Amino acid sequence: MRADARKNRDHLLATAGTAIAEQGADVSLRDIARRADVGLATLLRHFPTREALLEALLRTSFDELTASAAEFEASRSPEDALVSWARDCVAWTTEYRGVTVLMAAAIDDPDSALHASCVTLRAAGARLLARAQEAGAARADLDGTDLFALIAALAWLGDQPSLAPRADHLFGVVAGAILAGGGREGSGA
Repeated sequence: MRADARKNRDHLLATAGTAIAEQGADVSLRDIARRADVGLATLLRHFPTREALLEALLRTSFDELTASAAEFEASRSPEDALVSWARDCVAWTTEYRGVTVLMAAAIDDPDSALHASCVTLRAAGARLLARAQEAGAARADLDGTDLFALIAALAWLGDQPSLAPRADHLFGVVAGAILAGGGREGSGA
């Protein structure tokens, strides 16, 4: 890619990141182009769909979260690795309002530009969950899909102004329910 084209692409991504952080993932592409001081056609030439734009914007974060899962797996207890990684995922999703809805839909849509990254991220969490389950530290009745859904639900809470102050508390409740000692199916807890 030519240097000027790379510069324009990077500028569009930075502008899109700011717009999505402020207005959410459903911000108008026309608004992003206007903020970047380019025409909509220029934006669409670089990113033909909203999902393509989001995938490019989020790819680095997806890669970092996937890498951190491997680092946590190698350096922390199964329980701590799982909870720390889940907390990092939830914290990351609050940067870009509304992205969790798109991620949840992309998991089941192989044609989505976000599909591969979301599947890879879910697999990283599933490995941490399986490791915690093998160690007896996490409930056996959960899988990677469940974990991904719980992370998405917790991220959604952070997007709700009236619930955001309770998000940390509710993360602890959910983490306790995932962990074998914190709440078991049928225990009444």
